[in-house]
Amino acid sequence: MNDKKSKRCLPRGIYGILGEKFSLGRSNEDVARQMVDAGIDVLQYREKLTGKSLLDIYRECEKIRKITADAGVPFIINDYADIALMVGADGIHQGQDDLPVKAVRKIAPEMLLGCSTHSPEQARQAIADGADYIGVGPIYTTHTKEDVCDAVGLTYLDYIVRNHDIPFVAIGGIKRENLETVVQRGAKTVCLVTEIIGTEDIKARIGEIRKIMKNSA
Repeated sequence: MNDKKSKRCLPRGIYGILGEKFSLGRSNEDVARQMVDAGIDVLQYREKLTGKSLLDIYRECEKIRKITADAGVPFIINDYADIALMVGADGIHQGQDDLPVKAVRKIAPEMLLGCSTHSPEQARQAIADGADYIGVGPIYTTHTKEDVCDAVGLTYLDYIVRNHDIPFVAIGGIKRENLETVVQRGAKTVCLVTEIIGTEDIKARIGEIRKIMKNSA
């Protein structure tokens, strides 16, 4: 990611998300290092203040920024635009109840900005607000977020593929057994949260996922 254009491009492949609650007792730093060593294509930090202080989050992001920077892996921080700027992250991801993408763009003009969407209306708004990519989901039922909405199913994924050119990450309840269906419907970037951070052998699991994606394309 050496120029402005590449910094605002969502990589194709496997989009990893960190979350200690599902990481089998391992730290985010440890899991980040394993995911990067296994060849993850992009990595997002996602933690809430209910379990950590802002200082804890800042310190973790500093360490993970170094791990990802050394490996050339894009690093995205969920919600905390200020911390993303402080640690020199590559991008910021916003949910529907977070600060608007249009507002974040004012303080982060060169950063990759993503926005979670769950409906055609939200997708159109995110695009109008200047998002570089959108999250499409949850495709299937997921329990990795306490405030997550109901699954939107494959219908919304099909809508995005047919009607919009914006890069997107398919997310929510995606497992090895349903990954082929998601890829065959047109997803180029996919996020499997617990399938990766909830397994003992992260490197082997990422290898399995990559093989499924290759065979499904």
